[in-house]
Amino acid sequence: MGSSSSKPSGGSHPQVWNSSTSVSHDLSSALQTSPESNTSRQQAIELEIQTRVAAELKRLRAEEAAALKEAQQKLSESESTQAESELKVTRQTVSKEVEALRAKLQERKKVRELPEGVEAARSEVVRCLRENDRRPLDCWKEVEAFKEEVRRLEKGWVDKVVS
Repeated sequence: MGSSSSKPSGGSHPQVWNSSTSVSHDLSSALQTSPESNTSRQQAIELEIQTRVAAELKRLRAEEAAALKEAQQKLSESESTQAESELKVTRQTVSKEVEALRAKLQERKKVRELPEGVEAARSEVVRCLRENDRRPLDCWKEVEAFKEEVRRLEKGWVDKVVS
């Protein structure tokens, strides 16, 4: 091993390629008579391949960028459409809630007549305060009577709500 050289013995004969397929005679003669060596041809072919690969990569990157841009645009459009539909749903929901609250407020605005006991006690407190405008502490009996009427009214309301 290693005692023989890797080059074929004999003279420096140019290699002749014989093909069983039909290759143009001009091409084969041009290759045989070309002053370029196999190495320079190989380098030229290699350079051509690299150029083609670089061009193909550039084209693929451009296509990829265009596809990405289109996908982002579609995503943005779908998000805006979805946001608009959610906004419409939200607006409708909020509008319904606002109308329900308005209805409740309208019901609460109705002033109910006070029972006669409470109204009479309130009138007595007002009358006493007007008569004793310089001495409001003299009206403590009327104020206590009014508080008692209000307590009875509240107790009745709580009993009605609880039961």
